[in-house]
Amino acid sequence: MSAHAIDVLVVDDDFMVTRVHRTFVERVEPFRVVGTAGTAEEAVAAVGALRPDLVLLDLYLPDGFGLDVIPRLRAAGHDCDVMAITAAREADAVRGAVRHGVVDYLLKPFEYEDLRPRLERYAAQRGRLLTTVVRGQADVDRVLAGAFATAPGTALPKGLSVETAGLVERALRTAEGTLSAAECAAATGVSRVSARRYLEYFHATGSAEVSLRYGAAGRPERRYHWRV
Repeated sequence: MSAHAIDVLVVDDDFMVTRVHRTFVERVEPFRVVGTAGTAEEAVAAVGALRPDLVLLDLYLPDGFGLDVIPRLRAAGHDCDVMAITAAREADAVRGAVRHGVVDYLLKPFEYEDLRPRLERYAAQRGRLLTTVVRGQADVDRVLAGAFATAPGTALPKGLSVETAGLVERALRTAEGTLSAAECAAATGVSRVSARRYLEYFHATGSAEVSLRYGAAGRPERRYHWRV
């Protein structure tokens, strides 16, 4: 297993649901499930023993409310991230999750395609936090932009489509090095102007970074690189 693997603990009191969630997680690189738990007590013990990077935490547990597990983990010195995976639709539960610093909140039941982009977004943000070097406010802003990026399934800015955004994202992810708007247009089949709009959108949300390439004359060329 890669040294960059993200270790996950799945917490749910239904063993069939746990099995499904485990299968979903392990389909997404670089995540791996290192353990499961069915109660709050088991979750606390498992975090202490396994030291996961991320906990997928159900909120309705037989021995307590899932969010109450989080301060116990912090008091014990565990800094793992928590993603709430729950049927709890109450506004108080959502507000409580935000106050406890969960990285995401996904309602059950859900499909693999609902979880996958959230895990990918988490992995990208985790990579930014681990590798960023803060030289000034711009570096801080880029990290925070990733933390508060638009959630999967929410509307893109007017004039942008999910399908084309996916094409541009794949072009950036698979590029060897950086891409210009013209190169991205050629790779995706959209116009250079459209490619530039999507590239700038990804830059604004913290998913892509921009560098300038200076030529012999004229304005510098903006080149884009996916930040994962």
